[in-house]
Amino acid sequence: MGLRSAQWYEGQGRNAYIHRAWMRRGVPGDAFTGRPQIAIANTASDLTPCNAHLNEIAQSVKNGVYEAGGIPLELPVVSLGETQVRPTAMLWRNMAAMATEEMLRANPVDGVVLLGGCDKTIPSLLMAAASVDLPAVVVPGGPMLTGTFRGKPLGCGTDVWRLSEEVRAGVLSAADFTRSESAMIRSRGHCNTMGTASTMALVAEALGTVVPGVAGTPAPDSRLLEAAHGTGRLAVEMVAADRRPSTFLTSGSFRNAIVALAAIGGSTNAVVHLLAIAGRLGIELTLADFDRIGSRVPVLADLLPAGRFLMDDFHRAGGLRAVLREVADLLDPEALTVTGKPLVSFLDDAPIWDTEVIRTRAKPLVEHGGIAVLRGNLAPDGALIKPAAASPHLLQHRGPAVVFDSIEDFHARIDDPGLDVDADSVLVLRGCGPKGYPGMPEVANLPLPKKLLEQGVRDMVRVCDGRMSGTAYGTVVLHVAPEAAAGGPLALIRTGDIISLDVKARRIDVDLPDSELAARTPAEAAVAGFATPQRGWERLYVEHVLQADTGADLDFLLGSSGSQVSRESH
Repeated sequence: MGLRSAQWYEGQGRNAYIHRAWMRRGVPGDAFTGRPQIAIANTASDLTPCNAHLNEIAQSVKNGVYEAGGIPLELPVVSLGETQVRPTAMLWRNMAAMATEEMLRANPVDGVVLLGGCDKTIPSLLMAAASVDLPAVVVPGGPMLTGTFRGKPLGCGTDVWRLSEEVRAGVLSAADFTRSESAMIRSRGHCNTMGTASTMALVAEALGTVVPGVAGTPAPDSRLLEAAHGTGRLAVEMVAADRRPSTFLTSGSFRNAIVALAAIGGSTNAVVHLLAIAGRLGIELTLADFDRIGSRVPVLADLLPAGRFLMDDFHRAGGLRAVLREVADLLDPEALTVTGKPLVSFLDDAPIWDTEVIRTRAKPLVEHGGIAVLRGNLAPDGALIKPAAASPHLLQHRGPAVVFDSIEDFHARIDDPGLDVDADSVLVLRGCGPKGYPGMPEVANLPLPKKLLEQGVRDMVRVCDGRMSGTAYGTVVLHVAPEAAAGGPLALIRTGDIISLDVKARRIDVDLPDSELAARTPAEAAVAGFATPQRGWERLYVEHVLQADTGADLDFLLGSSGSQVSRESH
């Protein structure tokens, strides 16, 4: 099979001349003759601080590509900084995926190395790679090293939520909270907790799209540069073997990703991303698969927010391969990786070096972990909860709803001393789904009322059609589908309605007869808060975004369009 890039460069015609001449600029003439053109899709940006070091990673990839006989071509792509962009990075995940797909298809490239780190970058790159279906391999940027404050380690994200609540509770001064700021981010790299960034890097490896053993390598670790160099060489090999995503990603690959997600106690956000990636590949994956496969998997990684340690501890203790070795019997033995070999073939020499950080199968952190999928009259199409990050005494709970019609309504009233709320109340926030916000922001882990914090309350049941940060914790029911803005029952709930949560039974319900719900109309204040964009990406997004239970992709982006360009240049 000939190289795709030859369609641009071969021959003596005017177009081939233009393509070669404009790319020469110091490179040898044989750069365009039989040598694979490898794009390096780089999400580095100073405004995505967790990815700012990816330019250095890209250089190591380039060295590997050159060494293997390929031509590396760095391609900056849309970069989404989780902590920076407003209103939420999730609003642009699909745009980043679409833009990357289109640029890969439009340009003379034969394969691609995907460089990502911060939460949405690896998912968007994998969605693009699945749709364009060129040989593709991921190099995760890696987590940062552990910072300390007052002699104790800081988990970025998780300890922001904890410390900020301590300030609101009056047990930490605002001055000390500010002092912790310079200690929170110790080095280059993404969040050092088992948040979405760490989760998606590890899940991408379990899926088969990262060289086994690389994900989770800390960003400042020189071994990451070594791995990037080797991945550059591998990309050239993948082109020669025509090893495209469609040739090695199967339903078994997603099974392995779900097992890994459960065993590491990973972020709920991985669910919506894996559903979207599967949708691009045409692989049937549903919420039920996450519960069916993941609910019987033990949580073995004792990492924040569900546990005690951080990502550089995890790497030191043996990393993902050590975890997967413990649950190898639950993995699909035939699912392949970017290397062309099965994932399970890389687990023989993967011991646990610290059984405090990575537990053995016999002594798990949580016996049956994973992410629970709830259904009921409040979430007909499903909702999620992460039991490992929840308070055990709240996993079965009944309480009156305190309803907020938007995030602005929540901020205006949550600390009102007159708010009728106690520890048994269920905080309900709506208008935060894909359509309603828009973009499904990470607001579901609602801060607790100040007056309850002062009483020592540190967790309550919360229900929302939005997401929460993978670094967050608490008894949070999220991704409620359909969302309020899409006609979901959440739009009909009133303050005082009794909400019933039963995680063991996989139920989330409002104690109302069907006839009462059917007779109600959506709250006017909620409807007034739903997004109504008039132009640009937001309008396109709201008009075409699907619900969380299928991955929140755009309806016209499902499936693969392949790498063929519709028309040649003239």
